[in-house]
Amino acid sequence: MSANPPVVVLGAGLAGLTAANFLQSNGVPVVVYEAGKTIAGLASSFQEDGFTYDFGAHFITNRLARAVGIEAQCRDVSYYGESVHLNGRNYRYPLGLIANPRFLAGGIAAKLARTRPPESLKDHFENLYGKALAQEVAIPLVEAWSGASASALAPSVADKLPLGIARLIFLTVMSRLTRRAIAIGYGKEKPESASVWHVYPEGGVSALCHRLAQTLEKSIRLESRVESIFVENGQAVGVRVNGQFREASAVISTAPCHVLPRLIQGSDKLSFLARFRFRPMVFVLLRLKGRNLLNDTVVWLPEKQFPFFRLTETPISMPWLAPEGKTLITADLGCEVGDHTWNASDESLAALCLASMESLIPDIKNRYLGVRVLRTPYAYPVFLREYENQRLAFQHDTGIDSLYSIGRNGEFDHLLTEDVYWRTLAKMSQILPALAANRPKGAAAHV
Repeated sequence: MSANPPVVVLGAGLAGLTAANFLQSNGVPVVVYEAGKTIAGLASSFQEDGFTYDFGAHFITNRLARAVGIEAQCRDVSYYGESVHLNGRNYRYPLGLIANPRFLAGGIAAKLARTRPPESLKDHFENLYGKALAQEVAIPLVEAWSGASASALAPSVADKLPLGIARLIFLTVMSRLTRRAIAIGYGKEKPESASVWHVYPEGGVSALCHRLAQTLEKSIRLESRVESIFVENGQAVGVRVNGQFREASAVISTAPCHVLPRLIQGSDKLSFLARFRFRPMVFVLLRLKGRNLLNDTVVWLPEKQFPFFRLTETPISMPWLAPEGKTLITADLGCEVGDHTWNASDESLAALCLASMESLIPDIKNRYLGVRVLRTPYAYPVFLREYENQRLAFQHDTGIDSLYSIGRNGEFDHLLTEDVYWRTLAKMSQILPALAANRPKGAAAHV
């Protein structure tokens, strides 16, 4: 055994690679164990027949690209917009909805009414938007997205909603003047401003991870699944990887936090995490003839007649993601692992989406060129009221010395790409002194 065992990082996605890169640059030995054959995880990008796509519609900012060192290989995004399709009409989000007289009147009445602090997301939306907008748009969308009743969800789900109206209008105007898609409502860790806009790297968002991995090549172990995390005397001391024990001065996990109770041996402090739910998602990526088939880059669909709650045509914002004269529309379908949607074939999912989109794009079946389907069981953390207090406590401290949980899935938080990076750096800076001080106790028992 070495006198100074490395820090073990579970997962070679954006959070894991950011953490490992930071620690290594500060002289801390690191080993990254990745169960898959490649790095990047949910930040993976794909190329096929001239199309480029990611898990979902990922954007990054020029600020993040500069910090990681890939700014030179990024293109500026000149436009980004969202709409809500309701009762056959499209409303620009959010100002178009606010301009609707019925929604506006309901919102004003809600502001003037005396309300109690919200106990659920349903209460929060009705207090914030008024009953009409909440019940017709906000609540149906969040229920389709989360798979849970808005009454069962914590109000904190809404923490990721955009900034105030005045600031929103200012940044929207600046976006038009600068002809850049200024990042609005995209992150909380760093301030928003007219100097922070969306960009897209050559080859896809996975370029972030490949850049971070360049200095970590000798430290990354692919196809290396961490089977157990050992805890002794209240401290993480090592892991079992592919049947072999590996000593660790600390363990940093990016794994979905609800699997930690199954991984940890020697402590039951995190048994409550088994209750935490993630929303599985199926992304149906339709390759089509034509361009600008939707009214906006993102179209939200709160009505239950649609099997998807969001459609995204990324080439509206980034035309280089599809060959000339062609486009790509992604349909987001919420599901549960093993249900009909999850198990459906790619072609049957394509047929379902094409039939459902005919009211939006009448000739869409004649435009169809092919499909690719991406599935993930860990698309979004679901903030249920029943474990909200435990969720908030866990984000600050795992309760086990030398065990840290980071990233969106690890922290169980609604973090977008920008926030994953900055939040991870902040956490690593905070724990750096502890990593220097901690030494595992009794680890030899596992050899």
